[in-house]
Amino acid sequence: MSDPNKDTNKKPTTTRTAEAKAESAAKKATAPASRATRAAADKAGDATSAAKAGAQRSAQAANGAVQTAAKGVEAGRQAVITTSGHVVAGAKTAWTVITHRKLVAAGVGAGITALSAASYAVGRRSGHRAQGPLTRMTGGRI
Repeated sequence: MSDPNKDTNKKPTTTRTAEAKAESAAKKATAPASRATRAAADKAGDATSAAKAGAQRSAQAANGAVQTAAKGVEAGRQAVITTSGHVVAGAKTAWTVITHRKLVAAGVGAGITALSAASYAVGRRSGHRAQGPLTRMTGGRI
């Protein structure tokens, strides 16, 4: 008599090897597809991160452009305020001159007269020769 088959759960070796071969063939067949899928996923992730970084850079550039424009507008506003202040000051001065034109004319006339008299006196004084004390006392006779 022969031994009865005690291990009933054990698959026959031919079935096991065929199954292993089929599984190995399936892995070999799907390996390039899974690698391609992983590569595509990696590339998609890279593209996503590149797009996100590009969007952040463009947002920063736009924000910088807005800030630069705001600074330019503020500088322009300050320039207009300063210029208008100068114009107002000039207009006030001109109005003061116009309203007090008689006083201004009198002041200018007095200034010109004083300047002429001072230059005449300095000119006459510089044209004299130096005189001693006796000559000055006698009025130039000795």
